[in-house]
This record gives sequence, structure tokens and C-alpha cells, in this order.
Amino acid sequence: MTIALSRDAALAGQGGQPSFARGLAGVVAAETVLSAVEGEAGRLIIRGRRIEDLAPDTRYEAAAALLLDGFAPTDGDFAGAIGKARRTAFARLAGRLSGAGMPRDPVEAMRLLLAGIGDADPLASPAGLIAATAVAAAMAIRAGHGLEAITPDAGLPHALDLQRMVTGRLPDATEARAFETYLVTVIDHGLNASTFTARVVASTEAGLPSAVIAALSALKGRLHGGAPGPVLDMLDEIGTADAAEAWLEARIASGERIMGFGHRAYRVRDPRADVLRVAVATLGDRDGRLDLARAVEKAALDVLARRKTGRRLDVNVEFYTALLLERLGIPRDGFTPIFAAGRIAGWIAHALEQQQGGGLIRPESRYVGPLPA
Repeated sequence: MTIALSRDAALAGQGGQPSFARGLAGVVAAETVLSAVEGEAGRLIIRGRRIEDLAPDTRYEAAAALLLDGFAPTDGDFAGAIGKARRTAFARLAGRLSGAGMPRDPVEAMRLLLAGIGDADPLASPAGLIAATAVAAAMAIRAGHGLEAITPDAGLPHALDLQRMVTGRLPDATEARAFETYLVTVIDHGLNASTFTARVVASTEAGLPSAVIAALSALKGRLHGGAPGPVLDMLDEIGTADAAEAWLEARIASGERIMGFGHRAYRVRDPRADVLRVAVATLGDRDGRLDLARAVEKAALDVLARRKTGRRLDVNVEFYTALLLERLGIPRDGFTPIFAAGRIAGWIAHALEQQQGGGLIRPESRYVGPLPA
């Protein structure tokens, strides 16, 4: 297994100078058994399974075990180990919620809560970090809204308990399945920004907690895990189906991005969007929100096809993520923490794969500054 930038490729520029790919676009930086993002085909494969086959009926613990197979022990009662670790994490993290220094931003609060987990800590195991990330997400979301943290129930499935800890109630079966489908849908997605960050940190042998916290910091950005919330802002501003086309035309004319459409990896429809579209539909409509979203989606695709002729821009995972999480009662500022609670297993698996034989990630750069006199 090779996890490194190719030096031959890097030196392929004129005069032996490193070639430059902005954002590492098109650069193969890893060989992995974990996931394949096939952008031209609109396909996502997680360890040999298409996401549309894996997500709708798989428990989160089972999907995490699939990713971790060969990199960490998941034999025995892996789900039970995660459940017990949720209780341990709650006991450890609850005391850190008090005090004037707790950030209001849920992702920053999560980062602070997780920062106390050291490399030798029992919570530094894969099961421990999966549990601690979920508990920290729920705590941070509720604290940001002035609500008390809810003690985990170690006997519940992981996704169900996370949902209960965030919303304060046990969901019905349809809601629980939709939420778990979401967590599995976002569990891994190739070398996205946060996962690549986790691999870079893991390549230094800094330890899993450091890799996870670094990945969480990368996820905070608006162009990555921070994207779903603005989809709802867009729907709020549009208001009615009749207003959608004019609103979208005006935004594109002013050079603004239409949130929930287009993806750097996919040249066709994001397959995760289709999985979540089905999951949202099972929840039923509420106050016409889903009907409005469908009308906006249709209008956006028409407008983008006319105005952005150089590239097909289709709906992406953020569009239906926003609708699903809103329908389940997750506040908008909680979308990124919940994303992190789903992606955590992928971060850990990539970090462990990197540590298993990838070596230090250290790409080249090309100096374009002034030269000495």
C-alpha cells in the first residue's frame, strides 16, 4: 500500500520544477481499501458496497466495523463497547461543559470537549472515539441552546442514542431509520478535506485523538461540513415555489454560489443525495417544506443548465441533509457536529490505514516569492 504523492509526477513540470495542482485536484495522494468516489459515474463505494445498498438498512456500528476491519479489532460486541464508551465519555466530558470559557459555537465546543482525550486514554480507541464524538456533539448542541446534557443509554443502538441525546426524546422507528441512514451515508467519502487532514496528522504518528480533532477543525469550514445549514437559509429566503426561478437567477447573475448544488468530486448527481432523498420522503411533508424543496431543486437544475453550460451541476448531499436533519428536529448549528458524529468512523479508519504503512505525508511546494539579492 502506497500513501504518498508521486515524486515523479510532482517533478513532471518544466525544467524539473514541481507541477502545481490547485487544491491537489487530480493528484492521487493515497491508495486505500476504504472508499472509492467515482465522480464521472456518480458512484460511491464503501469497502465493496455501493452506498445506496449499504446505507438504507445498515446499523452504524456495523458500517463502522466494516470500515475498521483489518485496522482495529471489532470482534465480539463492538456495539456494546461503543455503548459503554458513551457512558464513560459522558462522565468525563460533562464537567467540562460548565464555566464561562465554553464556546457557543457547537463545533468549537466539541473541539474543546474532545481535546482532553490523550493517546493513552481508554477513549482513544476506535470505539471510544466514536462514542466520545457522539457524546460531545450532543452536549455541544444542547449547551449552545441552554439545554442540559442527556445521559447516554448504553443499551441503545448508537445512532438511536445519539438522536435521543440531541433531541431529548426517543424517535419513532421511521425517524430512527432515517437518521441512521444519514449517519451511514456520510461515514466515509474518499480523501475529502477533513479525511485528508486526519491522514496527514496520523502520518506523523501523533495519535488518533489528534487526527480526529484536526479533522473536526477542517470540517468546520463552510465549504465542507458547514454547508448544509445555508440550504435552509436559501429555502427560507425563496419562500414559495413561484419565487424560486427568479431568486436563483438573481443569485447566479451576482456570482453567488447556489448551496446544495454541485460537488467538486462528482460530474453527475451525488449518489448520497438520492439515498437521503428517499429517507426524507419516508418522514412525510410538514407545512409544505418538502414540496418547496422539490420545486427549488427543479428550478435550480433548470437555471444551472442554462447559465452554467460548461459543467453539469446537480444536487449534492448537503441539500437533502439539510431537509432530513431539520425534519428530525436537529438545529441548524448542530448539522456539522452531527456530520462529524457520522464521519468519525471514516476518519479513524483512514488514520489507521495511514499508520499501517503509509509513511509521512509531505508534498512538495513551488516557491514563487522574491529571491535574495
